[in-house]
Amino acid sequence: MANYDFRSFDFHVDTMRYDQQYAGMLNAESLELDAFAGRGGKMLVYHGWADPLIPTYNTLEYWAGLVDYYGGHRNEHAGFEQVDKFARLFLIPGMGHCSGGAGTDTFDGMGALEQWVEKGQAPKRIVASHLTAGVVDKTRPLCQYPRVATYKGDGDINDALNFVCRAPESLHGDDE
Repeated sequence: MANYDFRSFDFHVDTMRYDQQYAGMLNAESLELDAFAGRGGKMLVYHGWADPLIPTYNTLEYWAGLVDYYGGHRNEHAGFEQVDKFARLFLIPGMGHCSGGAGTDTFDGMGALEQWVEKGQAPKRIVASHLTAGVVDKTRPLCQYPRVATYKGDGDINDALNFVCRAPESLHGDDE
């Protein structure tokens, strides 16, 4: 790549060539995760709603495909139950690409994964922080998708303790 000249890029030819060359390495498209799950693998997926590089809806589309695949293309509830055994999705309001932004982008995902793998405690809620000049100025729960953090209506709005993870009305789920 040292001799690469961007002016020679031909959109119609090079886009397809690079896609063929790198797509398998860069794109997470496979829905068949039986070998991973069968070995006891656990996966935490997170995505910032304010990600300017990769649309959050790409992750949601993949997740919906995963649920559909594991539900036998017929039963969404069964798909959620199957996927729930080995994978969890957390969407983070205000977070950019992997970190940054106005959202609570500092959290211990590895600690949550460790608790799940080593102690069987699957995460439904992970407390995250936002820092300004290195000082925590707010915390929020990151909720297992499709639940969202909802203010209880009382207490400091900058404290995760005053939020509950609530399922959207359409799912008729309980608070956690």
